[in-house]
Amino acid sequence: MSSDTILGISAYYHDSAAAIIDGGNIFAAQEERYTRVKHDRSFPSRAIRSLLKESGISPGDLSYISFYEKPLKKFDRLIKTHLALAPAGSNAFLSSMSVWAREKLFLKNTIKRELATLGISGIPLLFPEHHLSHAASAFYPSPFEEAAILTIDGVGEWTTTAIWHGNNKDLTLIRELRFPHSVGLFYSAVTSYAGFRVNSGEYKLMGLAPFGDPDGERVGRFRKSFLEQVIDIREDGSILLNIEYFDFLTGSGMTDDRKWTDLFGIPRRPPDSPVDQAYIDIALAAQQITEDILFRLARSAKDLTGSDNLALAGGVALNSSANGKLLKKRIFENIWIQPAAGDAGGALGAAFAGWHTQMDKSRIIDGRADSMNGACLGPAFSADEIGIMIKKYRAPFRHFDDFDELARETASLIADDKIIGWFQGRMEFGPRALGNRSILADARNPAMQKRMNAVVKRREAFRPFAPSVLEEDIEKYFDLDRPSPYMLFVVPVIEGRLIQNHGADLSIPLQERIDTVRSDIPAVTHIDGSARIQSVRREDHPRFWTLIDQFKQMTGYGIVLNTSFNVRGEPIVCTPDDAYRCFISAGIDYLVVGDYLFDKRLQGDPPADNTSREERIGAKDLADHR
Repeated sequence: MSSDTILGISAYYHDSAAAIIDGGNIFAAQEERYTRVKHDRSFPSRAIRSLLKESGISPGDLSYISFYEKPLKKFDRLIKTHLALAPAGSNAFLSSMSVWAREKLFLKNTIKRELATLGISGIPLLFPEHHLSHAASAFYPSPFEEAAILTIDGVGEWTTTAIWHGNNKDLTLIRELRFPHSVGLFYSAVTSYAGFRVNSGEYKLMGLAPFGDPDGERVGRFRKSFLEQVIDIREDGSILLNIEYFDFLTGSGMTDDRKWTDLFGIPRRPPDSPVDQAYIDIALAAQQITEDILFRLARSAKDLTGSDNLALAGGVALNSSANGKLLKKRIFENIWIQPAAGDAGGALGAAFAGWHTQMDKSRIIDGRADSMNGACLGPAFSADEIGIMIKKYRAPFRHFDDFDELARETASLIADDKIIGWFQGRMEFGPRALGNRSILADARNPAMQKRMNAVVKRREAFRPFAPSVLEEDIEKYFDLDRPSPYMLFVVPVIEGRLIQNHGADLSIPLQERIDTVRSDIPAVTHIDGSARIQSVRREDHPRFWTLIDQFKQMTGYGIVLNTSFNVRGEPIVCTPDDAYRCFISAGIDYLVVGDYLFDKRLQGDPPADNTSREERIGAKDLADHR
C-alpha cells in the first residue's frame, strides 16, 4: 500500500465531490459532471472511479479516506435546535429525521458500503470538521507560508463563520460564529425571497444587485430595515440574526414571508416572474450588508493574526463582487481564494487536512503560484476517446495536426462573431470554466451578451459574462494590479474604456439598460462598469493562452468572453459526448474538442436524449441545513 495517497469526499448535502492527493499531484471532480444532475448530492461514486482512472491509482493504494465533516456533530445540532424550539417545527423535524435515519445517522457504515461497491475496503476513515475542511482547502494549496484564513458559509456542524491562522502545516482556530447566526443563510434567505433557488441562485442575486442605485432612497430604506430588524452586525464582523424573520429553524423555507412582506412592502417574488426594481434594490441592499460584514471580518482577522496574507473558502467566498471590493480595501496585501470554495471544495480540504495532519506530509510552497494547477484537476480525454464520440454521432470534422493553425482558425471565427464551444485537457474543479470546458465569443460585440443569454445559455437577460484576458494584458483593460486566475474578483473596467453607464438610471427600463453599450468590451462589462475577470497564464492554460494570443494578433485585443460550457439547468460538460450534445442543442456555431473542429452547419439532427426526467432533475431547492 502507498503511504502517499488520500481520498477526500463531500456528499449528502449539495455539490458532492471527490479529491485525491497522490504525492504532489491533485485530482478532483464534482459528481454532477458525471450524473448530469446539477448540484448532485449523492455519494460521488462516479467521480471517485474517474479520478482513480485519471490518476492511475488502484483502490489498494489509498492510505486514508477523509470525509469533509462530522455527521454526528451535525446531528447534535439538529436535535438541540429542535428541543430548544419544540413544539414548533415538528413536521420539519420529522421530515429531517426520516432523511437522517435513512442515510445520515449511520453515515460511516453508509460510506463503507458505497466504497465497497468501488472495490475499496479496509481503508481508515477520517472525519475533519466542516469548517476545518474549508480552512484546509483555502490555506494548504495557497502560495502562502502563513496567512489569516476566513471560512464563511451557511453552516457546517455548528460553525457558520470562522477565523483561523495558518502557519506552514498548522491550522489554528481563533474565533468562530455559530448557528443560527450565519452570513451565508442571510444571503440565501434574500436569494429565496427574490425568487431564486437556494444554493444556486446566489450568483443571480449578486449579478442583479448592480442594477440598483447604491445611493437610492429605496435601497437605503431596505438596508436600514435589514439592520434595524433582521440582522445585527457587530464591529468585529460577528452577527446576530433575528430568527423571528427566518423559517429555516422550524419550517420548510428560508423566510417568514408575512414578516418580510410587512417589513419591506413587497411579497416574495414568484420564480421566473419579471424582475421589478424593488427586488433589484433588495438584492443590492443585501449585497452591501454582506460586503460590510466581510470587511469587518477581514479587519478582525488582520488584527488577530497580524498577517499580510488572507485565504478564503466557504460558499460566501464565491461572492466575487465582495471579493473585489475587499481587495481594494488593502486590509491585506495578498488574498487567495479557493476556486472550489463551496462544499465541493470540502472534499479537497478534507484530503488536505488528512494529508498534512494525519499523514504529516510537508507543504511545498511556490511563493508565486498556488498548487491548484489552474483548477484543472479533473479528467482529460484522449484522441481515441474523442474518436469514439465522432463515430457515435457520425460527426463531420476537420482535424488539425498543428495546434497553432487550429488556434488561428478558431480566433478568426470568434472575430467573425461566431460562438465557440471549447473543450481541452483536464476538466476544471469548481463552479467556473477557465478555458478547458468553456463557451467563447468576442467581448467587443455589443449584441453578444444578449445573444449568449437568450440563444446559448437560455437564462435571465441580466446575467453578466466574464472576460478571459492574457495575464500580461490585465492593466490594459481593468483596474487590477495582480493576477485573477479563478474569476473570483469583480473589478472596474478602466475608465478610458467606458463609454456609457446607465446602470443606476431607473428611468430606463431594465432590458434597455442591459442592451446599452458600456465600453469597448461591452459583452463582458456589467451594468456598473465592472467585470469578473480571469487572467490567463501561459504556464497554466497553454492552449487557451495561445488562442487568446492569436485573437490579439488579429484584433489587437487580448481578451475574449468566457462562460461555462453548459446551458441553464445543466452541469458543465465533462466528456466529449457531453460537449457534442450541448453544441448541437444550443446556439453554438462551432465546437473545438482537442485538435478537432466541428461546424454546426455540417452536423446532422440533434442526438436523442434518452435520460429520464428523474435522472435530470436538479438538487433539492431548499438548503438541507439540517
